[in-house]
Amino acid sequence: MKQKLKLRTRDVLLILIGSTVTSIATKYFFDPAGLVTGGVSGLAIIIKYLTGEYSSLQIPLWVSNLLVNIPIFLFAWKTEGFRSIMRTGLSWLIITAELAIFPEYDLISGNLLLVSVYGGICFGIGTGLLLMARATSGGTDMLGNTLHRYLRQYSVGRLIQFLDGIVVILGAVVFNVEHTLYALISVFIMGKITDWILTQGRTAKCAMIISDCSDEIARSILDDLSRGVTSVSGTGMYSGSSRKILICICSNKDIVEIKDIVKQYDPKAFFVIHDVTEAMGEGFVENAEKWTQ
Repeated sequence: MKQKLKLRTRDVLLILIGSTVTSIATKYFFDPAGLVTGGVSGLAIIIKYLTGEYSSLQIPLWVSNLLVNIPIFLFAWKTEGFRSIMRTGLSWLIITAELAIFPEYDLISGNLLLVSVYGGICFGIGTGLLLMARATSGGTDMLGNTLHRYLRQYSVGRLIQFLDGIVVILGAVVFNVEHTLYALISVFIMGKITDWILTQGRTAKCAMIISDCSDEIARSILDDLSRGVTSVSGTGMYSGSSRKILICICSNKDIVEIKDIVKQYDPKAFFVIHDVTEAMGEGFVENAEKWTQ
């Protein structure tokens, strides 16, 4: 019970911090500069601009974020159930409230490059923290996930990209192509920062080694680096001879020393290095279940 309570408290804190950072990115970077990066927040920026430009009643960001998300949440609630949208619902309410109470302030809207970089960093951090708590900011993420139930031929990611693409195109029409190009820089940075937060501390390298000195190489890796090595049998299709294939999952800094070890024993060894998105377990991230619960 205490463990469940601890996890719930952790998730609430992540949702609170992630939602706040996301609100800051929208309110103080993207909105003043007119950068539309997709999602309901991007749509809210467009609505605010159009209503302020062509009518006397400008619709604030928080109103659009609230009203546009209501039908999306009702649709998701009916399709997915309340428990599946509960965390995202909390994030949505926090972001809406913060967009309403945060004061208007123009930080650096005159420099679109700085806006795209720092706005992308902030939004990426917020999105990463929300995803760690198994939540999103709502909008196109939730709609794409829900539509996937009816459009199984398309992946969730493809549907979200399509929905965000529509919003970005609208942004290009309402503002201009220059703003859209800077917005794409933000989208790129957001993705990189989000991925870094979700995999931070768990990235690794996979080394595959084929050598006539495989026993010596494996022993040196085990003794000098204290890294585990797995040996599997392989057959060269050209020569027909059986060879040992060494597989070692190691940290980024260890891969340099492994290269030196291989060169020391067999300069002609066949050596392949792969990127590993996540590595969990002994020697990497202990208690890995905390990341998945």
